[in-house]
Amino acid sequence: MTLLTRWDPFREFATLQGRMNRLYRDTYNDRDEALTTTNFAPAVDVYEDEHNVTLKIEVPGIDEKDIDVRIENNTLTVHGERKFEKEEKEENFRRVERQYGSFTRSFTLPTTVDAEKVSANYEKGVLKIALPKKAEAKPKQIKVNVGSETLEGKGQSKAA
Repeated sequence: MTLLTRWDPFREFATLQGRMNRLYRDTYNDRDEALTTTNFAPAVDVYEDEHNVTLKIEVPGIDEKDIDVRIENNTLTVHGERKFEKEEKEENFRRVERQYGSFTRSFTLPTTVDAEKVSANYEKGVLKIALPKKAEAKPKQIKVNVGSETLEGKGQSKAA
């Protein structure tokens, strides 16, 4: 069986550009500056049920006072900063893989979300934002009546 794969030549260039930028940054920037000024984007899970849209954002090592959650113009914006601990001496570092610096993530809210009832909870390095849906946006089940009146009405229309 033959499998066709769509080829995107620009994807290769974006990867190459990212690698070149990292090489340049790592080679020519001061080590302390490279550790403290990087921007990063924490991982986010978004899921939805009939009552809420929920976001779970991984932000371990960030104090809750360094996290800002806002809603403006139907856009949810989460901003935070992971600060580099300066008390460690740089000579002791063999490898630094954790990213430090500030981040901003923005999400356009669907019209079904009630922005007045949004809540955020930070626990064990995970920021959980609950976006309740408006009452009119929730699914409503309609009961179907089956009874003798309905059947009799149909029976009379056939006879007439």
